Amino acid sequence: MSTRTARRPIMAALVALALLGTTAACAPESSTHLLTGSSAEESAEEPAAAPPAAAPPATAAEDCSDGQPPVASIDPGGSPEITSGSTMADIRERGALIVGVSADTLLMGSRNPFTGNIEGFDIDVARQIADAILGDPDAIRFRVITSGDRETVLQDHEVDIVTRAFTINCARWENIAFSAEYYHAGQQLLVPSTSDVTGIDDLAGQRVCAPEGTTTLERLAQWEGVEAVPAATHTTCLVLFQQGEVDAITGDDTVLAGFAAQDPYAEVVGDPVSDEPYGVGIPADQPDMVRFVNGVLEDMIADGRWEESYDRWLGDALGDAPAPPEPVYGRAP
Repeated sequence: MSTRTARRPIMAALVALALLGTTAACAPESSTHLLTGSSAEESAEEPAAAPPAAAPPATAAEDCSDGQPPVASIDPGGSPEITSGSTMADIRERGALIVGVSADTLLMGSRNPFTGNIEGFDIDVARQIADAILGDPDAIRFRVITSGDRETVLQDHEVDIVTRAFTINCARWENIAFSAEYYHAGQQLLVPSTSDVTGIDDLAGQRVCAPEGTTTLERLAQWEGVEAVPAATHTTCLVLFQQGEVDAITGDDTVLAGFAAQDPYAEVVGDPVSDEPYGVGIPADQPDMVRFVNGVLEDMIADGRWEESYDRWLGDALGDAPAPPEPVYGRAP
């Protein structure tokens, strides 16, 4: 019996447990509320054809209509402060920060099937913002949203912020605002730990899965000899991978890190072949909140909380913490 065949029952059980964690009706943690509204807990890897999720990835060389690079945000002007009449003062009066999140992106934002808590790197960022405003990292009402919901819930002021693997780009700046970049993701590969593949250039003759209709799948056409295998979602790719139907999966390193955490026989390899700068989404008419969040992010990086969160959630799959993204400012309020 091959190693691949022998591990199928084990991996099938792990996938089932992960799916249970995203769908079970567990009670949220004691001081954190969960709002589901009309949004189902769906996969974070939706086809790029869906308008809000289809915007091209941002790069440092790209300039938006205001002449600023997409990762440029509003200078915080020092440590975060809450003044009377500010957006943050209104949130403090309400008593909770409302945050749009994923509940099924393992390691970034997913529901723990044993505790019912939503947790991950994105969730840690949200908790630091809640703590800075309310003095309590658990003073949050989570709103579980899909990738396609992210801009809409901000434009409609249904949430205060979105922390859901949200790539900053010029098209989105037309509708909402962003914090400075807090994580730099990129397209990589998930392969069996026994594979000789160490990067994209080693994929000739390999079957590589990616969600259909995405730029991730389209990029595979750049490498000669690669057999691109489209699937409905990255989760479907994981099933094909564990059944031995494909040799690798490609996607954002954050997504693949979650899969590697589920599958002890898989690892993330290769240098990133795209730029996906993640930022906190904020309503466009709240520049004071943008400045405040940027101050929180600066403090989180300066005192080591950013690195601590990375090590906890992403370190095992992606290696030692990289240098945090350098904030870029210059955008007018």
